[in-house]
Amino acid sequence: MKTDEMYTAGEKETLHASLDRHRDAVLWKLQGLDDEQLRRPMTPSGTNLLGLVKHLASVEYAWFVSSFGGEVEPLWFDPSTDDDLTVGPGETTRQIIDFYGRARAAADTVITASPLDTLGHPDWRDHSVSLRWVLVHMIEETARHAGHMDIVRELVDGATGDHPRAAGTA
Repeated sequence: MKTDEMYTAGEKETLHASLDRHRDAVLWKLQGLDDEQLRRPMTPSGTNLLGLVKHLASVEYAWFVSSFGGEVEPLWFDPSTDDDLTVGPGETTRQIIDFYGRARAAADTVITASPLDTLGHPDWRDHSVSLRWVLVHMIEETARHAGHMDIVRELVDGATGDHPRAAGTA
């Protein structure tokens, strides 16, 4: 969606564009860093940039795909534990970034194909959720973790912000 269209789009398109903006910020936070920097734990709990991307991929699959009856790819970790926030020595940066890309694409298929009032049924909840609610929830979730990534990235190399800025702009 073009930037000028985003400001006058319908509800679903606006929500989807907002989610995409935060998704893109998540990926931008990884740019220019090497594997060690992406995996470097920067908090006492071990938070690192690549682990946050793995987590976001996991929750996109769960909330959008699984909840609305889609097929989630076989996972090599247990998403009901902190395994989705950690990156093991056998997991590659490319594997995690590609996993996030596939999760986004699968989620986008659900978003595009379903009206906002479509009900999903998360198997870890005792109630149904609308696609509208899931979109808002995932905007919040992705923005929250993009904020974490902003802090972690600043601690790694001093870079800040949610997107590249042109020289001389704030």
